[in-house]
Amino acid sequence: MASMYDINTNELLKSVADALRKTENVKMPDWAQFVKTGQAKDRTPYDVDWWFFRSAAILRTVAMKGPIGVSKLRIKFGSKKNRGHKPEQFRLASGKILRLILQQLDKEGLTKYEDKGVHKGRVLTPKGQSLLDKTVKLKK
Repeated sequence: MASMYDINTNELLKSVADALRKTENVKMPDWAQFVKTGQAKDRTPYDVDWWFFRSAAILRTVAMKGPIGVSKLRIKFGSKKNRGHKPEQFRLASGKILRLILQQLDKEGLTKYEDKGVHKGRVLTPKGQSLLDKTVKLKK
């Protein structure tokens, strides 16, 4: 059986984003069209539906690395800030966006908060794993 590791990441994320667009709890807030996704970015995202693509990327990251929290996701989605003549420096991604997406995924039942020993954060639920598996089957 094919898994999410066997398929092209961009194709997987586009398919999962389409599936998340049809859910009722994962919605792009009104203010999301005016904000940058991190301190290092110069402008807002070009894609109108960037919220769903980012949600799909977060869902895939939780599936691969869970339990994972907002702080580690801020590092993963961060980037380098262009400071002109000075050397570039790494900046974290926006925590508000990541936190809100995780809350929406929790409300949809795709992720849940869990403690595993010293590790705590979001993990994938069976419903979330099912969504990823169905998407992989459609793409194969």
